Amino acid sequence: MKKLIALAALVALGAANATEFRSSDIHPEDYPTVLAVRHMGETIAKATNGKHTVKVFAKSALGAEKDTIEQTKLGALAMTRVNVAPMNNICPATMVPTMPFLFRSTEHMRKVLDGAIGDEILKDCEAQGFIGLAFYDSGSRSIYSVKKPVKSIADTKGMKIRVQQSDLWVALMGAMGANATPMPFGEVYTALKTGLVDAAENNYPSYESSRHFEVAKYFNKTEHSMAPEILLFSKRVWDTLPPNEQKIIRDAAKESVVYMRKLWDEREAKSLATVKAGGAEIIEVDKASFQSAMKPVYDKFLTDPKLQAMVKRIGEVK
Repeated sequence: MKKLIALAALVALGAANATEFRSSDIHPEDYPTVLAVRHMGETIAKATNGKHTVKVFAKSALGAEKDTIEQTKLGALAMTRVNVAPMNNICPATMVPTMPFLFRSTEHMRKVLDGAIGDEILKDCEAQGFIGLAFYDSGSRSIYSVKKPVKSIADTKGMKIRVQQSDLWVALMGAMGANATPMPFGEVYTALKTGLVDAAENNYPSYESSRHFEVAKYFNKTEHSMAPEILLFSKRVWDTLPPNEQKIIRDAAKESVVYMRKLWDEREAKSLATVKAGGAEIIEVDKASFQSAMKPVYDKFLTDPKLQAMVKRIGEVK
């Protein structure tokens, strides 16, 4: 901890001058989120005449998402790109876009997160030491299984399913009758292969890039969540920057969303083709059977009237 704080002080000191902002991601070098943050860095470098640059450490080089969130809060990292779920216990508003079956479609999700509601959720992280810069797509998350396909909620009963390290995600799988097993993303392949878990859940690009399709052949289209990715900047580092440079970073982040979505749409189509060619079976499911079981999750996690109202407002976005 002392080393991290000392490093944070050095990063903050350097921010006043030329700075290489260190950013973290758990995904591979060619993943859309990694490429988008690199693109953002190029925009920042151009706008600041090379004064500020961004270096992205991909493939969990600086730790799991939980670790990099802590490093970013302390200022040891300037930025981190994580899924929104690990932030649920830190910034309450991030629980809203994580809720199951919240968004009707990708278009609906993008419209909500690009607007005032998305800005409110990002702003909620500031009091906890983070500047929320942008949301990236994370696709529709579905369950993929090793031994049997999942066609309805009856099939998930008793299954050990890997989830992100999030209380809400544990409850979501519990509502399906499954035994949620939280673990870092990097441990999932071995857990599936050795039978430590029966299944995991994610989007097509993660299923493909992690090679999980090699050991879990059934991709069951539950599409239970469109929980986005979130790009966070350390408030400790942010507060050392002048307003004009803060604006450059914010603008570059927003612009990178457009770039990321183009890459994402292309990557989803490519990943789907790859996993099919690799022997994965895409299973249609009785989605209504899952949706009808989610009320306890909403009741447990959205007790704040403000967050309940936000869910209602999201439903009203056309």
